[in-house]
Amino acid sequence: MSAWKLTKPLRDKIYRYATVKQTGVSLRQMTQFGSKPSQGSLFHASHFAVHELPIRLSHRVKDLETLPNGLAKEPAIQTVRNWYAQSFEELTSLPEPEIADRELEKLLSGEKQYEETEKLLQTPPSSASSHGREFEFSDDGIVIKRHPKEAPEETVDEVIDLNPAHRHIGLLKPRRSYYISTPKELVYPQEVLEYNKLVTKTLTKIKRRHDATVATIARGVQSWKRKNNFTYLDNSVNQFLDKFYLSRIGIRMLIGQTIALNQQAQGNMYNDDYVGIICLRTNVMEIVQDAIDAARFACEEHYDIMEAPPVQLYCPEDLEFMYVPGHLVHMIFETLKNSLRATIEFQQRLHPDTDIEDITLPPIKIIVAEGLEDITIKVSDEGGGIPRSAIPLVWTYFYTSAEQKIEEYDPSYSSGTFKPPFMGLGVGLPHSRLYARYFSGDLKLISMEGYGTDVYLHLSRLSSSSEPLQ
Repeated sequence: MSAWKLTKPLRDKIYRYATVKQTGVSLRQMTQFGSKPSQGSLFHASHFAVHELPIRLSHRVKDLETLPNGLAKEPAIQTVRNWYAQSFEELTSLPEPEIADRELEKLLSGEKQYEETEKLLQTPPSSASSHGREFEFSDDGIVIKRHPKEAPEETVDEVIDLNPAHRHIGLLKPRRSYYISTPKELVYPQEVLEYNKLVTKTLTKIKRRHDATVATIARGVQSWKRKNNFTYLDNSVNQFLDKFYLSRIGIRMLIGQTIALNQQAQGNMYNDDYVGIICLRTNVMEIVQDAIDAARFACEEHYDIMEAPPVQLYCPEDLEFMYVPGHLVHMIFETLKNSLRATIEFQQRLHPDTDIEDITLPPIKIIVAEGLEDITIKVSDEGGGIPRSAIPLVWTYFYTSAEQKIEEYDPSYSSGTFKPPFMGLGVGLPHSRLYARYFSGDLKLISMEGYGTDVYLHLSRLSSSSEPLQ
């Protein structure tokens, strides 16, 4: 099978799409489907994703091709660029659905719903019953079973047949909203069901293709730094990475939500607590404990030890709020990895002649506090802290105090096989801060050199936040 190549006609098409403004999706829109979405609403969401994602992907391809000082020419950067371009091609090549029934076509396009849209937007998500919480989070190689600005008030755009901004790329009937209410009791034709299945299959393949993006970008930038003898990244590259990774979170959120909603409708992932990948009643204690177990296991595997440093969790058992469990798992897992590594390596320096198995390792404490606006999670360790001069550097990409750097790893680019290294990427903290900020939260750090570090993760309880599009 010949390798995929980015042709000039495809590049020209991508650059045309990159002139179109992206359309944001709020958390409220994503939860309006409920735990039992209709095939009609899913059809609309699938069609929205198929038309919106190429626009987002095109912006990122253009950004990757215009990186300064030779960075765009790095093989790893071009690999990621090709992934985005290939996904763009696959989405724009999907056949448009054909609905023979004119009345049904109007219903699915939202034309009949426009008069009631404002009323629908005021309707809260259906209440959730307490079912089993089996959950599997898989992203960026982490597998666990079981903004910057205040967002403006959400407005409703009129659904129109042709958006003038899209004329030059031939995008007919663009979907202006992710969610449109359609009857659940209606028997939808086979064309609707088949289109939903086709989109789900395509998005699943695309999501898997991009699993190793963060680590692959890391390899490219680290290689570029080495060739140019740069100690740290300049501000422009850090700003690009913030923009790129924040956009990636939004792209994967839209893909993941669309896949999960379709799986729910097919009965493959039914749970009243969930609307797609959003949990209406995210139990903070359960999710944090999942992240603790995963991080300690990864630590034991990396250092080849029997017992990782103990982690003490202080959290109300019944603390629940609406959030994306996968995001919370990711942030706690990455933050806790830093604390586990710092604790082990600091104790090894304090006891150079003692085997690690014989050292009594101090516990890491995780404290969860509930406020009216935020839920705050503090991760506190005794890992020796960070020099004050290095504090600003922890928020820059690919700065790491780990002795073993990313260059020593060779993550597979094959779909579904990527597993990130335990340490050395240098993206954990800044990337986790982006996850927090995606839904109007934040991540902050206070350190005492010679003792330890406290990381504060602030999670917004307000569900009205919209995507911080870049």
